[in-house]
Amino acid sequence: MPIISILMPIRNEEPYLQATLDSLYRQSCSSWELVAVDDGSIDGTPGILAAAARADSRVRVIRREGGGLVAALNAGLEVCGSPYLARLDGDDICHPRRLELQSDYLEGHPDIGLVASNFRHFPRTGLKQGMLDYEVWQNGLTSHHLTIRDLFVESPFVHPSIMTRRSILTDMGGYHDPGWPEDYDLWLRMAAAGVRFARLPHTLLFWRDHPERATRTMNEYATHAFRACKCHHLRRGFLKDVADVVIAGAGQEARAWQRLLTAAEVTVSTWLDVNPRKIGRTLHGAPVISPEQLRLNGRKMIVAIGVRGTREQFRAIAAERGWQEGMDFVCVA
Repeated sequence: MPIISILMPIRNEEPYLQATLDSLYRQSCSSWELVAVDDGSIDGTPGILAAAARADSRVRVIRREGGGLVAALNAGLEVCGSPYLARLDGDDICHPRRLELQSDYLEGHPDIGLVASNFRHFPRTGLKQGMLDYEVWQNGLTSHHLTIRDLFVESPFVHPSIMTRRSILTDMGGYHDPGWPEDYDLWLRMAAAGVRFARLPHTLLFWRDHPERATRTMNEYATHAFRACKCHHLRRGFLKDVADVVIAGAGQEARAWQRLLTAAEVTVSTWLDVNPRKIGRTLHGAPVISPEQLRLNGRKMIVAIGVRGTREQFRAIAAERGWQEGMDFVCVA
């Protein structure tokens, strides 16, 4: 039995698939199996996979007539037999030492349940600033503490960059399909269960950007779906049994959160802002006040400030006021 199962759901990746497979053949660790779940491809993907399986016994192909990403992931998970499970998509490229370094890390750190790595978008031409910022932010989550701190800001891992213990994933009930990102939902469930995370400082995954990528085309990856995922898990943890909150911010992102929380039967009793033109106003029936005026008195605060660079500014204000992140407030943007 190989030590690593590579789970790869795939649909219509003919232009990129051979390069992805070649990056696996070049791995310094050869003890792996590839479980490729073809979810109803209608291009040349089935032929490429069939040829790969004939040429290399480590390649296993499951053919499905559609059903969606989560169903494909769970179908593949059922036949992955190795203790370590790595994810990969059919359009990305692995560094030659990716499997070696990640499996060695899990072997040497039994307290860690999931290890990711740095990643790099490619090709670089045409990338928008938001994607570049996301790359810098995620690669900066260098410890379990930093990952947990920013857990509700954005998904802290690129799914095809991770390796986890298969037993953890099966114990968690595999992947869920609640209408939001299946990977982000999994990270939040893992964190709630006490799984510890790590990140290798090496760039071991090259994440291909193209117009047909799932994160660009699937409704489950839209901004409103991410917010819904965050709200659901906040209500199960940080906001459990909470009836009213403070929202830091009064812009578009904060107002979107007010609507979402109201639908979840959580009242926004106070808005916090540093803009003197907004302080003193009333927004949706609640006052807008300054940090100097705020007395939390046991209330929880959601920090929904969407402007680039303001998250760290707020954290500095919070430190001055003695507010503790994770206890008194959580950043969601």
